Amino acid sequence: MHIRGDHAELVVGGRLDVRSAADARTVLHSAVDDGVGDLVLDLSELDSWDATGLGVIMGAHRRAGRCGRRLVLRDVPPQMQRLLVATRLHRILAIEGGIGVESLPRV
Repeated sequence: MHIRGDHAELVVGGRLDVRSAADARTVLHSAVDDGVGDLVLDLSELDSWDATGLGVIMGAHRRAGRCGRRLVLRDVPPQMQRLLVATRLHRILAIEGGIGVESLPRV
């Protein structure tokens, strides 16, 4: 997993899973705490995430809310969009451009 960017936009790549969760949490919390306005997470380079990785995203979302900020997901890969829809988190998280639920392939 790699995360690069600043306190306004981060690009998350690789795998966001149990092995990378602690490092990702540290980077995301620092970005939330040190910035202002929306924090955009560009997920275009993210290969996969598991429940732990999704928990890191949700934790950053809650922390951003407490800091008066908004966490915005950008370029969410289709397989991860399906997971957000299945868990109904697409109704809670801010997703740039939204998710076209009807356009997602059925599994």
